[in-house]
Amino acid sequence: MVLDAYRHLADAVLDPIARRLSNVSPNTLTWAALVCAAFAGIFFLFWGGWALGLAALFVFLNALLDALDGKVAKMTGKASRRGDFLDHVVDRYADVLILLGITLGPYSYQWPWLGLLAIIGVLLTSYMGTQAQAVGAGRDYRGILGRADRLVILVIAAVLQAGFDPNSIRDLGIEPLRYSVLGWAMVLFAVLGNLTAIQRAVSTWRQLS
Repeated sequence: MVLDAYRHLADAVLDPIARRLSNVSPNTLTWAALVCAAFAGIFFLFWGGWALGLAALFVFLNALLDALDGKVAKMTGKASRRGDFLDHVVDRYADVLILLGITLGPYSYQWPWLGLLAIIGVLLTSYMGTQAQAVGAGRDYRGILGRADRLVILVIAAVLQAGFDPNSIRDLGIEPLRYSVLGWAMVLFAVLGNLTAIQRAVSTWRQLS
């Protein structure tokens, strides 16, 4: 994960917020993150800067809450295997809801196969990480593209897409949907997501040999 190098900076911001949320159940934060992902997916279905702005906001809130639930659990002594399991299940549903919204929305609906590849890559990346732990190799968070990386890319892509005026190139006879910023983000997820899954699979295989 590229953003792992900046984890200490994120902790400096997140720790004070987590302390303020110490009275909130970590599971409540986890479920709230899923709700935010659902709203993000819904807003990705609509055309226009307002929808993209709201989608970006809810993706950001999903990422924030996903980072906070574990911190709150550890700070309050409420960390548990059940909570960890719930977090991973909710994260997978959140990933699918967000990417499905983009796939079916106006910015990449012409390439449904691309959305499918992106979703497969995202799910397999997470599966390989937890499967490594299941076979005794330890949970594997390594790889080119982790969940935090994906969410940051999605927020940036949505904001850039909101500022992109398709009318500026439509007059040239160019179909703007073929040059969608979100579409290229999905290309990135489809390629790097599957490469990350393969990278984790190979790493685990070598540890078990």
